[in-house]
Amino acid sequence: MDNTPVTDTADTAAATPPAAAPVAVITGASRGLGLELARALAEDGWRLVVTARNPDELAAAEAELGARTETVALPGSVVDDDHRERLAQAAAGLGGAALLVNNASTLTGYDLAGAPMPALADFPLPGLLETFEVNVLGPVALVQLLLPQLRAAPGGAIVNLSSDAAVEAYPGWGGYGAAKAALDHASAVLAAEEPALRVWAVDPGDMRTRMHQEAFPGEDISDRPLPATVVPAFRALLRDRPASGRYRAADLSAGV
Repeated sequence: MDNTPVTDTADTAAATPPAAAPVAVITGASRGLGLELARALAEDGWRLVVTARNPDELAAAEAELGARTETVALPGSVVDDDHRERLAQAAAGLGGAALLVNNASTLTGYDLAGAPMPALADFPLPGLLETFEVNVLGPVALVQLLLPQLRAAPGGAIVNLSSDAAVEAYPGWGGYGAAKAALDHASAVLAAEEPALRVWAVDPGDMRTRMHQEAFPGEDISDRPLPATVVPAFRALLRDRPASGRYRAADLSAGV
């Protein structure tokens, strides 16, 4: 007589825990494109570590995102060393980041208060320093902290948000454009140094966001598309995983 116990395959499958959902770290995730990307990733089964400088706006985003997926929200600035450490620790606590989205940005490093974008000849140097710290140094420093996790994750990837101001010369956009150009180049170098990862710099195009409105005080920007309209381009990026490089959301959307 065969005394081998009979195992129900359905019970075995039920007893085997599913693979943990991947983890994404998103900066500037309380509004605009950052929030739309967080919503999309939550819908696609990602767990999230999100951050932004405004604690009230981030709390509202956390309440929404937390109803869809496991979410850790930590208010703070990417310029702050301790805050970046907390983000990395939170991602490690969830099993390690597989995706970093460096979305947090600043136009000038200070409140424009309805003033036009400053020419380089008049750009306050403390504001220019802050522009580079938020748009370049913070993202690079966060990459450094998360690289061990991203290297260990299947399909580890980095998305650095760029701008057409990084490649076109617009009066008043010198500080922001120069910082984004520096981030583009840092992305390209990182891609060469980390061939096992995907490192994408993505220009989302003009969007109807609060930051874009601040760049054009008093002007009607209702003709610009909402941030949600470019989300399919980012989904295509993560799905198709093209080679590391610089992409325009408009070109990615053309293949959707």
